[in-house]
Amino acid sequence: MLDNLTQRLAKVVKTMRGEARLTESNTAEMLREVRLALLEADVALPAVREFIAKVKEKALGEEVISSLTPGQALVGVVQRELAALMGADLGPEAAKLSFAQQPPAIILMAGLQGVGKTTTVGKLAKYLKEQKKKVLTVSADVYRPAAIAQLQSVTQQVGADFFPSTAQDKPVDIALSALDWAKKHHHEVLIIDTAGRLGIDEEMMKEIAAVHGAVKPIETLFVVDAMLGQDAINTAKAFNDALPLTGIVLTKLDGDSRGGAALSVRHITGKPIKFAGVSEKLDGLEAFDPARMANRILGMGDILALVEEARKGVDEKAAAELAAKVKSGGKFDMNDFKSQLSQMKKMGGMSGLLDKLPAQFQQAASGANMDQAEKQVRRMVGIIDSMTPQERAKPELIKAARKRRIAAGAGVQVQEVNRMLNQFEQMQTMMKKLSGGGLMKMMRSMKGMMPGMR
Repeated sequence: MLDNLTQRLAKVVKTMRGEARLTESNTAEMLREVRLALLEADVALPAVREFIAKVKEKALGEEVISSLTPGQALVGVVQRELAALMGADLGPEAAKLSFAQQPPAIILMAGLQGVGKTTTVGKLAKYLKEQKKKVLTVSADVYRPAAIAQLQSVTQQVGADFFPSTAQDKPVDIALSALDWAKKHHHEVLIIDTAGRLGIDEEMMKEIAAVHGAVKPIETLFVVDAMLGQDAINTAKAFNDALPLTGIVLTKLDGDSRGGAALSVRHITGKPIKFAGVSEKLDGLEAFDPARMANRILGMGDILALVEEARKGVDEKAAAELAAKVKSGGKFDMNDFKSQLSQMKKMGGMSGLLDKLPAQFQQAASGANMDQAEKQVRRMVGIIDSMTPQERAKPELIKAARKRRIAAGAGVQVQEVNRMLNQFEQMQTMMKKLSGGGLMKMMRSMKGMMPGMR
C-alpha cells in the first residue's frame, strides 16, 4: 500500500542524508522531488501546494538549525506535515465517532456504487459490537440488485441486528421505520446504508439529503475508494457540498493504491478520516491515525498497529506460560512451535506483519515470495498435526520410519518433514539463548536498526 509514494520519498530522504546542512538550493531540489512524488500519487494539486509551502517554511526554520543533522530534521518535518495534511491538526478527538445523541446514535453511510460501502457497514457494525454497543443495520439501497440481502448477510456474520427492507419501499420510509424499531428495542447505534450510483447525479444527492433530513444522524460518513485517485477528490467535493459530512472512511487501502486519496480527501472536505479499510475481511477496519499513516508512507512502518494486532491475536495466557517455561529452562517443543505459528496467522500472516514493519525490514524481505511463505507455514502446521502427542513433546524421537509416516499423513515429501525439523531446531536454539539473558543482547543489537530506539 502506498509503495510508489513511499519509494519516492525514501529516495529524497536518502539524498538529503548526505548533505552537511540545509540550504535554499538543496531544499528547493528536495521539494521538487517531494512535489513530483505527491503528484504521481494522485494527490490533489491544492493539497500539494499547501504541503510544500509548509515543509519549506519549517525546513528553513529553527527546527532544522537546532537539530542533530539535516536529514533527521527533514524526516521529522515531512512526517509532521504529512500527518497534519491527513488530519492530525484536528486533534485525536476529531477522528472518533460521536455518540452524543439520545440513543440510538445514527450513522449514515454515503458514497458511490462499488466503493465497498455495504461491506464497510458490516465492518463498522463489528467494530462497534467489540466496543459492547448494541447495533442495528438497515439498507436504504432500493436500486442495486441484492444490496439488501448483502447487508443482511454481512450483518449476520458479525452478530449485529438487521432491520429488513424491500426494493418497493421508499428510502426515507425505510430509515424512519428502522429508527422507530431501534428506539423500541433499545439499540445504541443505527447504521443506515444508502444507495450508491456509478456517477454523481442530482437525483441521488436529493434522495440522500432527504434521508439525512428525516433521521438527523449524529455521524454522516463518506465512504471513498482509495484507488480512485483524482476521481475521489471530485466525488468528495460533491458529497461535501450536498451533505454535512462528519468524517471519511477510506476503503481498499490494501489494494494497488497510489495513496492520493488518503492525502487529498481530508484537505478537500476539511473533515477527518475516521476509518480505513485494510483488508476484505470483516475485521479489516482500523481507526485512522494520521501520524501512524505518515510513518508508513515514509517507510518507518507502523509498529503501534503491529502491537495492536499482537494484542488481538496473541493468547496472553499461552504466551505467559511459554515465557515462564523458557525462563525456567523448560524445553521448547513442537506444541509450542505450532502455537507460535498459529498466533502469527492470527496477526495477519507474514505479509500482514511485513507491511507494518519499517522500510529496512521490508527491503530485506523484498525478494521473498510471501504467498509461498504463507503456504509453507500452513504446510508446517499440517506436518505437526500428523505427529503423535509423544512426538510433539519429544521431537528427538522422530527418526526415518516416523518421518515417512508423518510425511504420508501430511501429504508431503520426507524432505519437507526434514526441513520443518531443521527450522524447529533453529527456533529451539534461539529460545535457549533467550532464556539465558540473550533477549537483552538481541534488543541492544537492534537499536541501530530501529529509528527512535534508545
